[in-house]
Amino acid sequence: MATQYQARELQLPPASPEAVPYWDAAAEGRLLVKHCDACGRSHHYPRTLCPLCGSDRTTWQQADGRGVIYALSVTRRGTPTPYAMAYVQLPEGVTLMTNIVDCDLDALRIGDPVEVVFVPATGGQKIPMFRPLQTRDA
Repeated sequence: MATQYQARELQLPPASPEAVPYWDAAAEGRLLVKHCDACGRSHHYPRTLCPLCGSDRTTWQQADGRGVIYALSVTRRGTPTPYAMAYVQLPEGVTLMTNIVDCDLDALRIGDPVEVVFVPATGGQKIPMFRPLQTRDA
């Protein structure tokens, strides 16, 4: 049985001042990650200090926008609209907790390739989420 994704009301998560460029980029349809120039690794959620080495030598980098589902949960109970939460690994080396949208929720699998889409929250701000890439035979 297929459970098709249905849009639901989304609230914008609270943002710290250091994440303003992240949300500004999302409003423009771009996904940014923070990269540490000291240790050479990227991190998410964006912070001024690298959570991996403590350096303040961090810069914003444009992410490719594609990734792979690392972990997945479909919520059906306690909500009027079923939805999928997932951890998505990006080639930049970060893992994001996000929603998977525009799909059959029952067909989602760990390891599926996904791409970023920007879904408007209440108030119009866009939130980065992911949808499956159309790589399988239909």
